[in-house]
Amino acid sequence: MKPIQLIIADDHPMLLDGLGSLLEKIEGIEVIAKVLNGRELIDSLQFHTPDLILLDLNMPNINGIESLKFLRQNYPMMKVVIISSYYQPELIREIRDLGARGFMPKSCSVQELREAIETVMGGQLWFQEQNSQVSDISPFFIDNFMKKYQLTKREVEIIRMITSGLTSKEISEKLFVSEFTINAHRRNISRKLNIHSPVGLLNFAKEQGLA
Repeated sequence: MKPIQLIIADDHPMLLDGLGSLLEKIEGIEVIAKVLNGRELIDSLQFHTPDLILLDLNMPNINGIESLKFLRQNYPMMKVVIISSYYQPELIREIRDLGARGFMPKSCSVQELREAIETVMGGQLWFQEQNSQVSDISPFFIDNFMKKYQLTKREVEIIRMITSGLTSKEISEKLFVSEFTINAHRRNISRKLNIHSPVGLLNFAKEQGLA
């Protein structure tokens, strides 16, 4: 039986090499290319026709979301599984709408990844459920979300603290900044999100997987 041919796209060379080596040891799977960004991925498709692409989201040059859009438009039958540190309900909905056949966290085991690949190659979807704490890094560092909400890393951190019940004074002590600075951040958050109540902010945080 012909092996499943994969391209892996991830901007971390150690992870790329490590994942590639692990998958190459699995019978029935062949890694035909490893690329560091969306531009290299698109270029590689001139020479390779993979059965499936394992695609990271947060990559330079052309990120995973833009790569997925390109693949949907130009290679609509090509199967893509997102493998990422980010998990957020809105993000999962977006990548499904863009044609991704599955999502796996980078914390998954090789066996889980193999099952996901085989499931997707069998014509089904694989979107593993995760809680919102799958990564300490905010999902807002994905380009699309940064553009949409214009939130900084510190503002996302403060939203998480507010929705966990901390006061401005408590947040200022944890972050070693003045309470005045925290209140300024809170005003900026309210303005950017057009949310002016603690309940509204909590609902937003829950919807975005931050609380």
